[in-house]
Amino acid sequence: MRLSEDFRAGYRELRHGAGGVIGDRDLLLISGADSASFLQGQLSADVAALAPGQVASSLLLRPDGKLHCLMRVSRLSNERFACDLAPGLGEEAWARLERFKLRVAVEAELRRFRMLAVRGVAAPPPPAANPGGEGGGPVVVATVSWGSVGGWDVVANEVTPPDGVRLCDAEALEAVRIESGVPAARSELTEGLIPAEAGVVAGAVSFTKGCFVGQELVARIDSRGGNTPRRLRGVIAAEGPQPPPGAALVDAAGSAVGRITSSAFSPHFEAPIALAYVHRRVEPPAPATIGDDGRPCQIRALPLVP
Repeated sequence: MRLSEDFRAGYRELRHGAGGVIGDRDLLLISGADSASFLQGQLSADVAALAPGQVASSLLLRPDGKLHCLMRVSRLSNERFACDLAPGLGEEAWARLERFKLRVAVEAELRRFRMLAVRGVAAPPPPAANPGGEGGGPVVVATVSWGSVGGWDVVANEVTPPDGVRLCDAEALEAVRIESGVPAARSELTEGLIPAEAGVVAGAVSFTKGCFVGQELVARIDSRGGNTPRRLRGVIAAEGPQPPPGAALVDAAGSAVGRITSSAFSPHFEAPIALAYVHRRVEPPAPATIGDDGRPCQIRALPLVP
């Protein structure tokens, strides 16, 4: 596949240098005298333990314990929190939270902000957070670890890459994300997912803080060693176009064993790569074919690139 030099240069910076990608981000501002206790009972993270300025990943679950969405929660002050999540999910997240908002002093405001995602081994230090939002500074600053690829995200009204950070295409960041095995909203992280299938329980769930909505399923699966019907795996395909989301993975016996969720072209492998949910009986590395055209591929454990 012929790739533009801009794509390859952006990929190199995001993995081996310092690259940045700008996009939209929903910001759900939760405030009120009961905001901490309310979120503590709704989110999987230990919200009450956060000090002002601290950030944590968290699951927002349905009552049956399956995923509604993944978000980050930041404590801005004792009675004010910011939940940032993928664009377009903020309204649905608040609708889910509001179902359990009974006789509590909690208010919500949904805003569409911008996010600068900086990745690379040479990424400069992140800017300081500005929880109060005065002067238009960043509201959320969060460090990010994608395996060997570190970096940070900044959510603010306006974002600009700092000196030394190359502005890159989103497609290059997508390649790094898939190589790193990081699930994304609407691709791998869809409503109704069992969170352990995507590997997002560690770091997003507190098993010591007490009860929260949807806790039972998460705790039961964790007590059984995280065994789930499917697991998120990586795929490296033979030469050709990127496999489309939804394409089936078929084993040597002709049985469908998985389904592609997202794909990109990897300069590291010089081949199309993908993420897929694969039946737990498939032990990687394992050969397979993709979709109706029968293109060969290999199912691998994540991350694809350590």
